[in-house]
Formats: sequence, structure tokens, C-alpha cells
Amino acid sequence: MVTLLHIDSSLSPTSASASRAVTGAFRAAWEEQHPDGRVIYRDLSAAPVPHITADAHTAGLSDPSEHTPEQAAALAERVKLIEELEQADAVLIGAPMYNYAIPSTLKAWIDNVVLYGRTVGESSTVAGTPVTVVASRGGSYEPGTPKESYEYVRNYLTAIFADTLGMETTFIVPELTMAPHNPAMAELIPLYHASRERALADAVARAKELAGRLAA
Repeated sequence: MVTLLHIDSSLSPTSASASRAVTGAFRAAWEEQHPDGRVIYRDLSAAPVPHITADAHTAGLSDPSEHTPEQAAALAERVKLIEELEQADAVLIGAPMYNYAIPSTLKAWIDNVVLYGRTVGESSTVAGTPVTVVASRGGSYEPGTPKESYEYVRNYLTAIFADTLGMETTFIVPELTMAPHNPAMAELIPLYHASRERALADAVARAKELAGRLAA
């Protein structure tokens, strides 16, 4: 059974969230290809995972035989999230840009699943797993734009998923999402619509490509 791990982190509902709309299009296309497949879904806005604690952190770096009861319990919660990631044949993540970075709820999830000696290292248990990140943002941070240097989402998540976890990382970037709401950006509305339609189409194409590859 092919398994998709789908994570959303937008604080907005689908009707008002660019990232949720695009991850939804990806998932719908994926499920058309895998009607009998499994989807593990986490909405980090509705049900945040715990921020990592000292016990959870130190337990991941020490011998289990030396763990305190508090460390053992904290590590067990991390392992649940790690096992979901390890079980996935593909991963889909909605990562909207808030104040130039990812939502704190997504950062908390990342801090839990990044574990040296398991998901990180030469024998990473998630290396090679394809992850598609929908990195929506209110403006544009592409090369050559005035705020290019403020692009911390794609750069950071590349460092995490590609460089640290060794995952096959693809980004879909719906941008200018504030154009319909900010009068100062009114002239950019056509570009917003074009970016949104492109992102939706890319999501469907990516889902079908992955589904076909994994079914082969």
C-alpha cells in the first residue's frame, strides 16, 4: 500500500489559504491514482505537535538504558512522528511564509523528526523519500526582486529536507497571495492569478508523476 504523509500548517481555512488549496489539489490527484492507498494527515494548525523539550532533545542524544521516565516519554512522542515520516512513500507539506519564515507549528514538527543517528546521518531512514513543499507567500522573493534576500523559507527547508535528511525535495511556490487584499499590490493581481493557476497545475502534475513512479 502506497502511503502519503500530508502536512498542512496554514492558520487559515482552505477557502482562504493558498497553501491548503494547492496541497488539496495535489492530494486529490494522488488519491485518484491510488484510491486504495493510505494518507496520513496532520493539520498542525488545528492540532499542533509539542515543541521539543529538554527531555525530548537529550533523550535523542543518549543511550535509552539511561533515560529517565520523563525522557523516555518525551522520546516516545518524537518517535511517533518519525515513524509516520518513515512509513511515507511520499511527503506533502504546506509551508506558508509568515513574517519571512515558516509557521512555528511546522518548525516544531521539524524539530521532532530531525533525529541524528536515525533520520539524519549516512544511514538516514528517510533518505531519498520525495517531499513536495508548497511554499506560498504574500509577495515575491524570487531572484532579482527587491526582497530576494528575505527568502528564508525555501532556503531553510532545502537545508532541512534535502541537505540534512537527504530527501528528494521539490518546491511549488504560489506567490503574491496578498495582491487581492492589499490596494498597493492591485496591479499585481493578474500575476497572482497566473501564479496560483500554475501552482495548482504543478501540484496535479507532480502528484501524478510521483504516483506513477511509485506504482511502477
